[in-house]
Amino acid sequence: MTRLGRILRATSLDELPQLINVLQGGMSLVGPRPIVPDELKKYGEYGSLLLMVKPGMTGNWQVNGRSRIVEYSERVKLDMEYVRDQSLAADLRILIRTVGAVAENGRRPLRTVQQSPSGCLDFLAER
Repeated sequence: MTRLGRILRATSLDELPQLINVLQGGMSLVGPRPIVPDELKKYGEYGSLLLMVKPGMTGNWQVNGRSRIVEYSERVKLDMEYVRDQSLAADLRILIRTVGAVAENGRRPLRTVQQSPSGCLDFLAER
């Protein structure tokens, strides 16, 4: 990767072209990140829920550690929390936290994901 590429990646400026997708209506500013078909399998029974919302430029996963989240099940949980709790207020909080996360340059997660020992996503029943 070039030096410019590293700077663009570190500051998330490489995400700016996705604004075109937002303006065209294919994406939202906030929502689960787009995934490839192979990743959809990792969502298991929750895959259909993920497909019910538009993908976003930023979301729970980005403001809660992004690449520092090593277990894919943690990403699934964050995405499903967004699907369950989506609202204008939640989107505004995520947008504000995104600015903070980019400014911090991803030095630390803003929230720690707690997962049950079984890895179960039973949090969907909460609310």
